[in-house]
Amino acid sequence: MAITPSMNEFILHWGEMGARWGINRTVAQVHALLYLSDDPLTAEEISDTLAVARSNVSTSLRELQNWDLVHAVPRLGDRRDRFHTTHDVWQLFLTVIDQRVEREVLPTLAVLRRCAANARSEKPAHPSVTQRILAMQAFFEEGHTWYRNMRALPVAMLRTLMHIGPGITRLLPERKRRIA
Repeated sequence: MAITPSMNEFILHWGEMGARWGINRTVAQVHALLYLSDDPLTAEEISDTLAVARSNVSTSLRELQNWDLVHAVPRLGDRRDRFHTTHDVWQLFLTVIDQRVEREVLPTLAVLRRCAANARSEKPAHPSVTQRILAMQAFFEEGHTWYRNMRALPVAMLRTLMHIGPGITRLLPERKRRIA
């Protein structure tokens, strides 16, 4: 696959951003290449295009499959899998958010619930510690409830909400607008 200068810049930047988000640079670059590609690519094509070791590509593809961001596409008469990702940015974004909630938010909520229960029953009591843990738990609970409510909305409605932005506060009663 021939890479244009804009594709090269996009792939390199996606790799840099991936590293900042805690994702391996090559994993992010493989994802960027598949996102830009019109057709599914074999691991060999990805390896050749990105000039990355085939083993590194295989590891990256497995990681992307574990995140449900990349899928294998078999072809009749070809033993090699080809890989693709969706080109729908909303689907990509929501998949990443779903995966991060599953991997990060839910385990944190479980720990916070356990810590809160333990802090309440500890002797001697440490009210300030208990209060801080409860505050963090409440924050995560509210955030997770908001996520579930937003995730239940159709993408078209999410896009509309995004475009409205802070203007949505006009729907709140005057008193609540001043508090926020």
